[in-house]
Amino acid sequence: MSVDGVPETVTAALADRQVEGRVCLEAGAGVGNTTAGLLAAGAERVYAVTNDADHAAAVRDRVGDGTADRLAVVEADLRATPLATDSVDLVTAHGLCNVLAPTDLDAVAAELARVAKPGGGLVVDDYAVPPADAAVTRLFALENAAARAVDGRPALTFYPPAVLAAVFADHGWTVERNETLLDPVPWTAAHLDAHAGVVRAYAAGLPDSLGEPLAAMADDLVSAIGSERTGRMYSLAFRLDG
Repeated sequence: MSVDGVPETVTAALADRQVEGRVCLEAGAGVGNTTAGLLAAGAERVYAVTNDADHAAAVRDRVGDGTADRLAVVEADLRATPLATDSVDLVTAHGLCNVLAPTDLDAVAAELARVAKPGGGLVVDDYAVPPADAAVTRLFALENAAARAVDGRPALTFYPPAVLAAVFADHGWTVERNETLLDPVPWTAAHLDAHAGVVRAYAAGLPDSLGEPLAAMADDLVSAIGSERTGRMYSLAFRLDG
C-alpha cells in the first residue's frame, strides 16, 4: 500500500493521467481504493458509483470525512447511472470488469461513454486470464460454479486486455497505453477468503445437500492454497473520441 492507504496499483495507473481539478467517476467503487486515489491526486469532484449498499457505506466511512465537498457516493446500476451526459473528465474502473458478464460489460462501456466528456479519459485496471495450473484457478472455478447454480451465470470473467480494448473501442474509446501493474499478482489469504465468501453466499441460496459441500470445498481450497503469486494485472488508458 502507498501513502494514505491508496494501493500502489491505483497510484501507478493514475500516474500519467490528469486528475487534479478534474471531475472523476470511479465505476464500481468497491472499498473506495480509487476514490481515495483520485481525491489524493486533487480531483475537483469524485462520483463513487456502486450498486452495493455495503460498499457505498464503506466508501463513505473511508473517505467521507473532510472530502464531503468533493465526494458524491452514488448507489446506482452502472448500466444506467443518474449522471448527466458529457459530465465527467476521467472515468476509472479498477478491478471491475472481471465481475461483469459480457452482456453487462458492453452496457457499462456504453454508459461510461455517455457520461464522459468528448476527449475525456478512462482507466481500466483488471486481471488477465490466470494460468490454468494455478491453484487460485480452482477457487475461481468453484466460485463460477456456485454462481451458475444460483444465477445461471458466472461470477467472474477474466478478459484479456485486447478483448477489453475491443469492447470499449466499439463505444468510441481509443487505447492510449497498455501497461502491467502486477506480475505476478499476490493473492493473499484475505483475497482468497473474500472469494470463498462469495461461494458461501451463493451456497446459502442452494439446498443444503448442494450448498454445504460447495461451501466446505471453498474453505478447504483456501486452507490448502494459503496464498499464491500468479497471473498478471494490467492497466489500459483510453481517450474518448470526439
